[in-house]
Amino acid sequence: MEELKDLVTYILKALVDNQDKVEVKEIAGDKSVIFELRVGEGDLGKVIGKQGRTAQAIRTIISAAAMKLGKRTVLEILD
Repeated sequence: MEELKDLVTYILKALVDNQDKVEVKEIAGDKSVIFELRVGEGDLGKVIGKQGRTAQAIRTIISAAAMKLGKRTVLEILD
């Protein structure tokens, strides 16, 4: 699942100003993977986007990538 974590990290770093504050924690289960995201102070809005559209797009991308591996994903954005 390391490639999924790298994908999420890559997408987040492209969106935020403080790339060094991006943290992605992976919690793997049997059939699912949970990604917990933390970003810098002013970058939370950039990750969520207007009406949550950016966050939903990120969820869609990682979900499609995980389907190839036979897994389900959950993306949690922590503040």
